[in-house]
Amino acid sequence: MLNRRHIRIKVMQALYAFKGNESEDLKVSDNFLNHSLNSTYDLYLSMLSLIIEIHKKAEDHQNKTQQKFLATKAEKNPSLKFLKNEVLTMLSANEALTSELEHRKLNPWYLDFEYVDITFKAIAESDLYKDYMSTSTSTFSEDKDFVISIFEDIIAPNDKLYDYFEDKKLTWLDDIPVVNTSILKLFKKLKPSTPEKHFLPKLFKDEDDRDFGIELLKKTILNQSSFSTEIGSKTKNWDSERITQIDTVLMQMAICEFQKFPSIPVKVTINEYLEIAKEYSTPKSSNFINGILDKIVKEYKAENKFNKVGRGLL
Repeated sequence: MLNRRHIRIKVMQALYAFKGNESEDLKVSDNFLNHSLNSTYDLYLSMLSLIIEIHKKAEDHQNKTQQKFLATKAEKNPSLKFLKNEVLTMLSANEALTSELEHRKLNPWYLDFEYVDITFKAIAESDLYKDYMSTSTSTFSEDKDFVISIFEDIIAPNDKLYDYFEDKKLTWLDDIPVVNTSILKLFKKLKPSTPEKHFLPKLFKDEDDRDFGIELLKKTILNQSSFSTEIGSKTKNWDSERITQIDTVLMQMAICEFQKFPSIPVKVTINEYLEIAKEYSTPKSSNFINGILDKIVKEYKAENKFNKVGRGLL
């Protein structure tokens, strides 16, 4: 679910959030990072839980409509197509997913049910829903395409949901695109025979990715002073107050990868931090960081300081 760039962003947030002496920073930042990484999965589960609750809401809404004193013929005999949507039914009946939600004590929509109502209403009033409900039956493929469409066009871009998740946990602000992309990929790969565990993907691709974030955080903090000195020697003509804290953190992380991660190519490191700078720092930051890192790379090459393993890593 999490790629290396997003792990780097999480480490950047941990380094940016906590300042102090190295021993204090290491413990606090490590806890912050682990919590931030794990909470991404909570957001993922909360989003899937929302879809399940929307499915339940549809059934509840239909039952109440049928019981209206002056219900119309259509209201008394409504289409069951949405309720019988194979993908939504599969998701709602997923015992492994339900068990994981219970294990993590996640029930976000019990108190915040109004967001379920808002989202269901947006779906029910959409042309996507009306077109889907215009026929009485559908195939699994059609059901899947419909769920993908309402997720892409209605749920994922919903501003009220976006604000809700941001208010719940600040770090979720950066996780929402990653989580939404992961959910879409899972839906697109879904088949009638897909096992329940399909909706419980691993947070990290492998153990190397899991360890990468922790090691990057630890090694950056433990060498922060020397990295800062190195950056300072390359920015003597710059007013220190003009260099943003984010830029400093990103350059420290890049230098850490240059020195402490022999298997990561130099170009990959530079490109990753330039892209992160474009998103999280000032408009001029990526050019500034590129200039400083370029000086450091040239110096390391001239003095044979690189300790990279493998061909093409420089």
